[in-house]
Amino acid sequence: MLESTLDLPVEARAVLEEEAALLERVRAALDRAQERAARAFGRAPRELRSVAALRELRDEAAAASVDDLPAVLLEMSVRQRLIEQEPREALPDPLCPYLAHLRVDEGKGAKDYLLGHATFLDPSADVRILDWRVAPVAQIFYRYREGDEYEETFPGRVAEGVVKARRIVVVERGALTRIVGDGLVLTRRGDGRWILAERAALAMQPGGAGTAARPGSLGVGAGATDQAKAAEVTALLDADQYAAVCAPPEQPLLVLGSAGSGKTTVALHRLARIAALDPARSPLSAMNVVVPEEGLARLSRRLLSPLGAGEAQVKTLDAWSSATAREVFGKPIALCDDPPALVSSLKRHPALYRALRERFARLAPASTTLPRLRRRLADVFTDRGFLEGVVAASGGDLPRSAIEETVRHTLLQIAEPLDRQLASITVASMKRALDGRAVAEGTPDELAGTLDVDDLPILLFLRAARRGLDGAGWSHLVLDEAEDFSLFELFVLGKLLGETRSVTLAGDEAQQTSSSFAGWDAARAALGVGDAATCRLAVSYRCPRPVAELARRLLGELAPEAPARAARDGAPVGLFRFPSEAQAHLFLAGALRDLVGREPRASVAVIARDAGAARELHALIAELPEARLVLEGAFSFEPGIDVTDVDSAKGLEFDYVVVPDATAAAYPMNHEARRRLHVAVTRTSHQLWLISGAAWSPLLGDVAVS
Repeated sequence: MLESTLDLPVEARAVLEEEAALLERVRAALDRAQERAARAFGRAPRELRSVAALRELRDEAAAASVDDLPAVLLEMSVRQRLIEQEPREALPDPLCPYLAHLRVDEGKGAKDYLLGHATFLDPSADVRILDWRVAPVAQIFYRYREGDEYEETFPGRVAEGVVKARRIVVVERGALTRIVGDGLVLTRRGDGRWILAERAALAMQPGGAGTAARPGSLGVGAGATDQAKAAEVTALLDADQYAAVCAPPEQPLLVLGSAGSGKTTVALHRLARIAALDPARSPLSAMNVVVPEEGLARLSRRLLSPLGAGEAQVKTLDAWSSATAREVFGKPIALCDDPPALVSSLKRHPALYRALRERFARLAPASTTLPRLRRRLADVFTDRGFLEGVVAASGGDLPRSAIEETVRHTLLQIAEPLDRQLASITVASMKRALDGRAVAEGTPDELAGTLDVDDLPILLFLRAARRGLDGAGWSHLVLDEAEDFSLFELFVLGKLLGETRSVTLAGDEAQQTSSSFAGWDAARAALGVGDAATCRLAVSYRCPRPVAELARRLLGELAPEAPARAARDGAPVGLFRFPSEAQAHLFLAGALRDLVGREPRASVAVIARDAGAARELHALIAELPEARLVLEGAFSFEPGIDVTDVDSAKGLEFDYVVVPDATAAAYPMNHEARRRLHVAVTRTSHQLWLISGAAWSPLLGDVAVS
């Protein structure tokens, strides 16, 4: 150890030697505890018993005949259950006994606490390992930094003191490999030597606050330098953006570009310009903006306001299809809130669009009432032969399991609702469960009589194809993130356009997060604007060069042939890997606290793989007043920390972005994961951090070296 630390400063060397000595003390205490357990039970520790007791039986099973094998397997099962039922002392794993080291002084001398996955106390050795998930003292690690004074209320007492040391300690296979303290990072190289990282590696680079779009501004373009940040954004449009904004209103326009190239800027500016040039023919009240997610809808409403287009109708796809279905069919429709993901994928897939066009090519207009269409749709989604054809035509996008999942889900939806079955019961209390809820609530029977929100565009498509849709045509339509629109939705939206077919589609096929994308030619054909002009925006203004280059590598074979040009250099991508998720979370909590302390006006997004992961992460930093859990697009666009998921963040931008789970489990080697991780990393306008509490995602390749 001493020889491997000769190049370190004295202070860093002292920290390393201190942690190494503490680890040895813990190991010795655990060895003594194992010996005590062995003496108490008169046998080897449980781990050794498990291996020794089962190894012989496993060897016997490998060589057993077909007749003898069942008896051997039964004996193995019985012995395993007996071992698991024997009393034992739960001890930390000696190969990784703890995750972090906290030293505090409450006026009676310094005391060391180690945070791990299991509690183990040996007062004689001055060893205290506490379960970080439940131990009250863990709050001090999360909430304070080295040198801070603290006051916390614990069960039975109020703790006051000073944090003397606060370090994440990485122990892999029994060896100390990394120490991450407040302002210090020590890492052991492959040759055994220790190196000291620069302090700057522990913090995000300053200066990011205000670089992302805010309410009142619409992104950036050429000339958006530090000296021109306050300029009117319309004056900052580059030549390609300006040409697209000025396209004739009657010319359908497809705006393509990578993340941060200004697609939304162009689409919304074009809408405002058309309304300003001829308000009589193109009133704002007859214009609409439709986007896939609520977050982008909220941002679009805010961004349109200073352009004088605040009256424009901005809706999500789900809100638009629900409102349109109520208007067309003249009655409310009960919807399933959370249909199975596979069922949604099938109902949005281009293969289903093509199959239904063929199946209902001769559907009589009189058969397009809501009850008749619902029955026909139920027949389709319970017809296994038909669904097998859709899956086969999907080109591998849809698994065969989608067939049975769709059939099962549809059968539950077409069942007679329980309230009808209970109609003969006159006592109201008998129609409710013991907990006061409706009898069907929280059960599969709750689906009876419902439709999925993905069914609505299909019903509207069948109606529009055979009978048309009533209502005045829209004077202009903006479809943003159009790669996530289904062909059913595009077809129906096309039927709502006015005679001029004035429409702007904005999108990027590399950012699709669903299986609905059929290609831009098919999208234009479904919308009825096959003659739409195409504008390609070649410069990415949002992401600095390091992020833009990483984003292209993530896409791999899905990347467009011509890479977007990054408008500027910027902060390097931060890469931090830990052996366990707990250590990654401890590090993240401290880094976020530091960031909001230094840059209180910055917008920070922690973008998890899904909503469940976002909830878990938010719970770790919930005590930070700046931290908000944002799901289903409910963004306030105020400074602070938004803990969210990929779907909610799509189409938005933030000063700083952290991907907290850049792991192989969250983002495996497939096309869907490529696109989703690409969406997450390209939300930043200043700096990106990738954090992993396990093996890196294989999509990162040699970018992230453990």
